[in-house]
Amino acid sequence: MNTKLNVLLTRSFLVCLLLAVCFGTVALLVSRRQIAWFDETIISFVQGAESPGLTAAAGLLSEIGSSAVVPFITIAAALYLYFVLKHRAEVILLIAAIGGSAILNTILKKIFQRDRPAIHIIMEETGFSFPSGHSMAVVGLYGILVYLLWKHISSAAGRAVLVTLATAMIVAMGLARIYLGVHYPSDVLGGYLASGFWLGVCIWTYRSYRSRRQSAVR
Repeated sequence: MNTKLNVLLTRSFLVCLLLAVCFGTVALLVSRRQIAWFDETIISFVQGAESPGLTAAAGLLSEIGSSAVVPFITIAAALYLYFVLKHRAEVILLIAAIGGSAILNTILKKIFQRDRPAIHIIMEETGFSFPSGHSMAVVGLYGILVYLLWKHISSAAGRAVLVTLATAMIVAMGLARIYLGVHYPSDVLGGYLASGFWLGVCIWTYRSYRSRRQSAVR
């Protein structure tokens, strides 16, 4: 393993560790009910902008991040990677990042069993609240797509557009879930951190695997 890659993997590990610690902090505050000030402040700001247009947009965003749409995008991306780009190992990475994020969300919700917000609900939603499944889904989906597409875009402008669009989608999804009254802001933040951690683990594992494989060939 060359020194540059070794440094990169070490940094990736430290980022994963940081995300895990941050998630643990948010989860602890949620379990102790010590994060109400954070939730109430952001909810007041986001829902204070309520309008018919924003309600429609938020509902559309929720549909895009739903369990019906995310698998469709995942399958389309997997087919493109496998048949067009011939990157079969990356198909496994894609599925692991997105599917693993969904499984992790289910486990975490059962652990914390936080009830959903009960004030000013625009859209009804069932199940537990923490962490946000939609937030975890979009971080896993758009995060891994950015990683996989990055090396296929040579221009700095193209890469900037890619990152900007992915970031905008992730942030918009979180705001939409808060706006609709189906999640607390801490649910969204926890979802971002948990999915970011899992995404980092997947990428770190993939890079380590590729490095070992290349070393074996040499």
